[in-house]
Order: sequence, then C-alpha cells, then structure tokens
Amino acid sequence: MTAFLLDVDTGIDDALALAYLAALPDTEFVSVTATPGNVDAEQVARNTLALLELCGRPGVEVAIGAREPLSIPLLTTPETHGPQGIGYAVLPDPEGAVSGRNAVDLWVEHARARPGELTALITAPLTNFALALREEPRLPELLAKVVIMGGSFYHQGNTTPTAEWNTHVDPHAAKEVYAAFQGRPLEKLPIVCSLDTTERMELHPDHVRRLAEAAGATVPELVLPEQPEGQRSTSDNTLVRHLSDALRFYFEFHRHYDQGYLAHVHDYFAAGVAAGTLDFVARTATVDVETGSKMLMGTTVADFRGLWGVPPNARVVSANNPEAAFRELVSAVGSLARRMG
Repeated sequence: MTAFLLDVDTGIDDALALAYLAALPDTEFVSVTATPGNVDAEQVARNTLALLELCGRPGVEVAIGAREPLSIPLLTTPETHGPQGIGYAVLPDPEGAVSGRNAVDLWVEHARARPGELTALITAPLTNFALALREEPRLPELLAKVVIMGGSFYHQGNTTPTAEWNTHVDPHAAKEVYAAFQGRPLEKLPIVCSLDTTERMELHPDHVRRLAEAAGATVPELVLPEQPEGQRSTSDNTLVRHLSDALRFYFEFHRHYDQGYLAHVHDYFAAGVAAGTLDFVARTATVDVETGSKMLMGTTVADFRGLWGVPPNARVVSANNPEAAFRELVSAVGSLARRMG
C-alpha cells in the first residue's frame, strides 16, 4: 500500500494522474491539497473533489492552502486547460465539501503522525510545499519519498524559452524547496520529473480509443483532428466521457501551438514514478532556480558534475519508457472506468 500526500493544480494532466492513482488497488489518498496554478485554488479544489468522487474515491480530505505564489502575482492558464481547468469536461457537483482546514497544516500533521510512511507527489507549483517546509523543516526526513513534476534542464521551456510552467508560476517557492533538500541522504532527495522526460509522454487519439475499449464502452471513442473543435463525447461510460472531453481540449491546445494533435501528460508520468509502477532512470544533481532575472525567471539549472561544489539536492529523471507507460495507463484507467460504469 502506498499512502499519498498530493498537491495538485487540477488541470487536465493532474486529472489524468489522479484517475490513474485512483485506479490502483493499493493506493491511499491521505490528503489532497490545492495550489493555485492552472486555475485558482478554489477551482482546483472543486475539480479535485469532483474527480475523486467520479473515480470512486469519496471522502478524501481536499484542502486549500496558499491562494497566490510567495512573491509574485498569480498567473493562470485558461488557454491551456480551459476556464474551469479541465478542458471541455463538466464534472458533476461533488457531494462532499472542500475542507475548512489549511493545506499546509495537513501536510505537517500527517507527516509527523506517520513518519517514513507517506509518499509526497507535487504536480503543481511548489507554493504549499515550500510553506510546509517553513513550518516543519524535518519534512524531507519525515516523508518516505518526494516526487516533483517541474523544471526543464536540456529541454526548451513550455512557458518561456527556458522555464517550465509549474516552476515559472512560483519560482521563489521552488528555490526554497530545492534548498531545503541540500545535503540530505541520496534516498531522501526528491525525484524530479522535468520536461526533459515528461514531454516524451505524448498521448494521442488512439490512446483515448484504446482506453474506451478497455472500459467496455459500447461505442468507439474517436477524438480526431478533423472533427469540429469543442465536439463533446457521447460515450456511455461516464469516466471515459469526462476524460475524453478534457483531453480533446488539450489536443486542440497543442495543435494551436504547432505541436500536433496530441497531449503531453506530464503529471501522469510523475504519478507513475511516485507509485512505483513506471520505470525510469535518474541522475543526481544540484538544482537551483533563477528568481532575479525577468527574462530567465523560473529557469531551472542542474549541476550534474559538481561544478558548484555544493551537495546534490535532487534526483533528476533522465530516461523513461513512454510506450510501456501508456500500456499501463490504458489498462489501469480502463479497468477503473469499467468498474465505475
């Protein structure tokens, strides 16, 4: 059993990551917290709560922490994820309510109560995690594993020429987080899933078709580039229908930016790394984040060779296997969708 503390900014690829983790039989959602990023924190929390219920995980405590980055104004991305953050999907209203407790307090409380047991997965800007580290500097030793989706090293950025989205939204938080892991034991260093490997996670229309087949949907789910933009799914499988509507928006966004009719599902890969279901190779590095330059704000730099003479603070994923990852995704989420009906 893997017990998760998650911090998300749901988000199309966050939604797919949550659905995947919900599909695994041996995962526990200890708490899921909302950081503003793709949309504001309140919308993130509502999306997350509704999605967890849709995936058969009611009763998970979903809480909000920070409402804005540490030192700069909040930047959201409706053009990438839609005005509600989940593309064309319209999730049912959740039966549960967003927790009145503070996300940062939850992270600290759970980590202290279950030392060495919890896996932390952060697929959002690092604001809440940075605040939790301020409150409890022992988090790196209390958590069993930390996985971060963020950064870009040898790959061009997806927000500026050099910066990845999550890090660019709150570069000061990311800088604090990496500094907090300086000199920790190797096994306690965060595993960083950057654009260098997450951009290899290209989900295509055929994956959606295969997902619907695995779910037992009676009508083929065809999300095709020649179809009108905004066309809605009529699948008889509820989870397939919502994921298809979310992913169509993502396909269209990527095509608008000349990347093809596909979707980079960064957060799903990070979820598989955190769950231990996807293979990867990582390199130890010292990572820092640029916060002083307007042009390079949010740029992540990794010293893999020790040129700075500073102890490592991260394990940066350098290789993965997208083909195997998508087989796993179709199988797991397809099975969940079949069970949910």
